[in-house]
Amino acid sequence: MPRDNKTPLIQKIAKQAYVTFKCLQSSANGENKLVADQHNELISLMTAVRAADLKIAPRKTKRSSGAAGLHNPPVTYMHICETEVFSMGVFLLRTGASIPLHDHPGMNGMLKVLYGKVSVRCFDKLEDTLTVSTVPPDFEPALAPSQMASQWRSVLRSVVEYSENSGPCLLTPLRDNLHQIDTVEGPAAFLDILAPPYNPDDGRDCHYYKVLQTVAEGETDEKSNEEKQGEEKEKEDVAWLLEIPQPEDFWCGGEPYPGPAVSF
Repeated sequence: MPRDNKTPLIQKIAKQAYVTFKCLQSSANGENKLVADQHNELISLMTAVRAADLKIAPRKTKRSSGAAGLHNPPVTYMHICETEVFSMGVFLLRTGASIPLHDHPGMNGMLKVLYGKVSVRCFDKLEDTLTVSTVPPDFEPALAPSQMASQWRSVLRSVVEYSENSGPCLLTPLRDNLHQIDTVEGPAAFLDILAPPYNPDDGRDCHYYKVLQTVAEGETDEKSNEEKQGEEKEKEDVAWLLEIPQPEDFWCGGEPYPGPAVSF
């Protein structure tokens, strides 16, 4: 089949995302061959996209300083499109910026770096309900009673760096759903797809978390070199997470998307 060079890559990504996640919604378990093929095609398109395809130029590396810098958001968002199946946009992070540990309840997602480099730290919750009775003893005196019902036992799955030459970071409702995104060395931008979009009325609202304690921190010295090497590839330390309000030093501004329009 001849390659379509006239359609902008971002339009191809949008249409493939719609087909992929629509197919996933209608499948019984999301594991049939059709879903896998569509998903792989979306991954291929996302891997190919670059900042230039969206007419986005890398930002300067210097940090904001002075009074003006205090009022500039650490992160801005360019909205590209949203349907009932998925939403898509670009996050731009200033030097030293971080998107705090947060979740995407019941949602799938893809994150593809357009420029710069980010470190993505992923957690999974170990229980389906809030942990109330079993709380790390060292933290009990410091927590208010209202906070005791908002703690989760979780596992640190991975800490991975992504650049524009990397494939997309993938998340599912059950795997890598909680994650923190930090810039590495300079500013960064990434294309972000969430399916389905956030919708608080349907239980899909963003929650923020703080890591209270990593349970296995004191055990690493006793492990063999082979075990340590395996953990470098994928960390699986148990950790306690506290659900918190949106951090005061994090907010997201908006700016117009300069790239090719996306239509359905």
